[in-house]
Amino acid sequence: MWVRSLMAYRVSFAMTAFGNFAVTGFDFAAILLMFSQVDRLGGYALPEIAFLYGVSCTAFGFADLVMGSMDRLGRRVRDGTLDTLLVRPAPVLAQVAADRFGLHRIGRLTQGALVLTYALVAVDVDWTPLKAAMVPLMLLCGAGIFTALFVAGGAFQFLAQDAAEVQNAFTYGGTTLLQYPPTVFAKDLVRGVTFILPLAFVNWLPALYVLGRPYPLDLPVWVAFTPPVVAVACLGLAGLAWRSGLRSYRSTGS
Repeated sequence: MWVRSLMAYRVSFAMTAFGNFAVTGFDFAAILLMFSQVDRLGGYALPEIAFLYGVSCTAFGFADLVMGSMDRLGRRVRDGTLDTLLVRPAPVLAQVAADRFGLHRIGRLTQGALVLTYALVAVDVDWTPLKAAMVPLMLLCGAGIFTALFVAGGAFQFLAQDAAEVQNAFTYGGTTLLQYPPTVFAKDLVRGVTFILPLAFVNWLPALYVLGRPYPLDLPVWVAFTPPVVAVACLGLAGLAWRSGLRSYRSTGS
């Protein structure tokens, strides 16, 4: 329904999608400006950072396209309109994800995919079948981890109600963090996004294996192959948090 609504004004949709493409492209433009002054950033060349950027932005683009409407949940909890979703014969999570579905978010996904395509062509990597298979695996698992963050953020809004910005700090903020190599951050932050909030499994750990780079925390090589396990665990925990939050919902009390 929402897609048909958007397509009723196709010029407006095209302009909005292009705007989304352009605005998200400013992040990579900032990286290009940095490389107009330096040859390397944190010891990484431009194609290598473009690879990290492309994987993070594309994986997040998939999750944002599907689950980006979760930040509206807090308002529904606050004003009680979530009740209308509870009486429909469809999963509440699916309805929240489809609420005002923003197909224009495909601009972010397209922009990330274009940067990733450039990186795959320009990066100096001795490609093997295993390294080539890591690229789609990173995108799939990264999208799963970001989806789990969206769902967990939605579950948190059952308690905090209008807390969309808290959710965005971990989702949009997380993808921005992963667009840069871990060597530019303090080790405490790298440990935090590895062992506490496992964003490093979106691209840092598997991508550094592909690039032949050591991870700052000196983890064993086999950790680069664990993103599927981490993604499944994150989705499972997010699902439990969602069910707990939904069961605690008591409407507005009116």
